[in-house]
Amino acid sequence: MRLRPWSGAITSLLLGLSAPAAAGERSSWPPAMTLEHVLVQTSLYTDHFSPDPEHTNNQQLIGLELHNPDRWLAGGARFNNSFDQASLYLYAGREFPLWEPAQSVTLRAKLTAGLLHGYRGEYRDNIPLNRYGIAPAVLPTLGVRWHRVESDLILFGTAGAMITAGIRF
Repeated sequence: MRLRPWSGAITSLLLGLSAPAAAGERSSWPPAMTLEHVLVQTSLYTDHFSPDPEHTNNQQLIGLELHNPDRWLAGGARFNNSFDQASLYLYAGREFPLWEPAQSVTLRAKLTAGLLHGYRGEYRDNIPLNRYGIAPAVLPTLGVRWHRVESDLILFGTAGAMITAGIRF
C-alpha cells in the first residue's frame, strides 16, 4: 500500500505550476501533448442538497475526457441541468492520486475548471456569473479506478452531487 502526497500537487495546479520533478522524472509543466487514455462516462445518480420541485435528478450526462501521462486532462460533457435544459461543460484539469493499494486500483481526486453553458431564461441567474449565458465553473471530484472502470463523486457547488461511471480506453 502506498499513500501519495497530494497537497503540493493541488497547490501547484492552482498556481499553474507543477511540483518539482524527482531525479530522473519528467516535469509535468508544461503538460505533454500526448494522449495516454480516453475516459467515456455517464451519470448514475444525482442529488440536490436543497431539493426544489423544479429540480430534475436525471441529468443524462455523457462525457469524454482526454488524459495525458502527466495526469492533465481536457474534456467536455453534455447533460441536462437541474431544470432539464440541455447544457454543456467544457473544461481542463488535473488528476491527483491519493492511494494506490494495487497497480489496477487507484483512489484519486480530480479538479476541473471550465465554462458552463445551458442555464437560460428564468433559470439564467441560478448559477453565478452567467450574465451572457456562459459561466465559469470549478468542479472537485473524488473517484476510484479499478482496471478500466472509473467512478466519480462530483460536487457541483453548494447545489448538489453526482455519481458517474465510465470506461477508459
